[in-house]
Amino acid sequence: MTGPQREWRLRDLLAAFRKDTKGANAVEFALVAPAFIALLVGIIQIFLVFFGQQLLQQVVQQSARQILTGQVQGAGMTQTQFSNLVCSQVRIIFNCNKLMISVQSASSWSTLSAAAPTLTFDANGNVTNNWPYSPGGPGSKVILEVIYQWPVFGGPLGFTLANLPNGNRQITASAAFQNEPYQ
Repeated sequence: MTGPQREWRLRDLLAAFRKDTKGANAVEFALVAPAFIALLVGIIQIFLVFFGQQLLQQVVQQSARQILTGQVQGAGMTQTQFSNLVCSQVRIIFNCNKLMISVQSASSWSTLSAAAPTLTFDANGNVTNNWPYSPGGPGSKVILEVIYQWPVFGGPLGFTLANLPNGNRQITASAAFQNEPYQ
């Protein structure tokens, strides 16, 4: 083959390559798939975190009602018994061992702390906080907080919703109320 023939053949091959559409869909999908999968994983993670947050808030409202009406105090519930009561409402979705419950009461709002708790961890990644449990009496001001370490997974392109050093997301639900004047 001479130089011009080789050049002509190369042009024909390039033209044929440009016209050939076999495999174009696979190449286009390979270009778009990572962004699509990252978006899909992100949507699913955000949905699960919001779902967990909403469920936890609903459980806190139901549990707060038990304290507000004096049912917890009347039954003489201990911290463990109250934790079991809360856990019985979320057993299907939440791991009860990861629920952390704080119940504070006082005679005035100014003596209570409504600040979000900061979790402290030991070397194994376990929470070492001690949680107060004081449901108070009739007319007491009460703040109930339930904290949970929601497991999240890393997605493509570095997307994650983790906000704790152990790779989980802390979700917190709380209720502030004044106990009824129960007997």
